[in-house]
Amino acid sequence: MKFSKYFDHTLLKADATRAQIEELCAQAKQLDTATVCVNPCWIETCKELLQGTDVQVCTVVGFPLGAMTSSAKAFEAKDAIAHGADEVDMVINIGQLKDGNLDYVTEDIRAVKEACGQAVLKVIIEICLLTDEQIQQACQCAVNAGAEFVKTSTGFSKHGATIEGVRLMKKTVGEKALVKAAGGVHHYA
Repeated sequence: MKFSKYFDHTLLKADATRAQIEELCAQAKQLDTATVCVNPCWIETCKELLQGTDVQVCTVVGFPLGAMTSSAKAFEAKDAIAHGADEVDMVINIGQLKDGNLDYVTEDIRAVKEACGQAVLKVIIEICLLTDEQIQQACQCAVNAGAEFVKTSTGFSKHGATIEGVRLMKKTVGEKALVKAAGGVHHYA
């Protein structure tokens, strides 16, 4: 697989304009990335702009805080898939995780996975807000709920991926899920 196919080309700013989305898609086509990752309102635009390529469209739900209800996240995911999203990145309920309510976190993820159907689900756990033990717990919840990926961060908090965090996540999920490093990745380590 081409190295570029391991990357999502992302624009999740609230003030993103159509011109910026068009530029994002043009760059994704040129770079031949795996996806563009955009807010849900841009899914159909990206599908149109990327027609005839194998660059897929990813979107976010429960973003960037993860603190909405599971049913709201599931609705967002189902709506995103209906509008053409190929992949969904969801944010876990970080407060529930920190309170040790692992059943809640697992069921929150499971509700979104069920809404996604065959679409890929990446679970953002926001490692910069968690202890190592909580990172491991979040990864296990994602695996138990059937998610395909665990992801380090939203890019909207204190910091993104760290080498240590990615290693801990990979050690925790083993071969049961893939790990996506996001935010702060500037070179191949």
